[in-house]
Amino acid sequence: MKLRIAFCMLGVLMVMAAVAAAADVTGKWIAQMPGRDGQTREVPFTFKVEGDKLTGTTAGRDAETPIADGKINGDEISFSITRNFNGNSMKMLYKGKVSGDEIKFSMTREGGDQPPREFTAKRAK
Repeated sequence: MKLRIAFCMLGVLMVMAAVAAAADVTGKWIAQMPGRDGQTREVPFTFKVEGDKLTGTTAGRDAETPIADGKINGDEISFSITRNFNGNSMKMLYKGKVSGDEIKFSMTREGGDQPPREFTAKRAK
């Protein structure tokens, strides 16, 4: 019985350590995102982390958009953003790897056939 309790406690400690080891991306980030015309534009992201859940917003050309399906696991983050253009809904999928004050992202369009766009976001000072 004592051995079983010890293993349960070890499991709880391991889960807590994994959550504590998650990268802290809470705050504002500025990405240099390549556009379709070859020009780079600044795109701000604001993130909030609670455990392994990632929430926040990004600002587009017209409005602020909430992120959805946000997850954080160690130094990896993922989320999606859905925007509407002329009555058409477009879902963008983001995956990133955090390294200090930088996140290297890969973005794809759900159901799209284009290669992923790669870009880097840096923590705002």
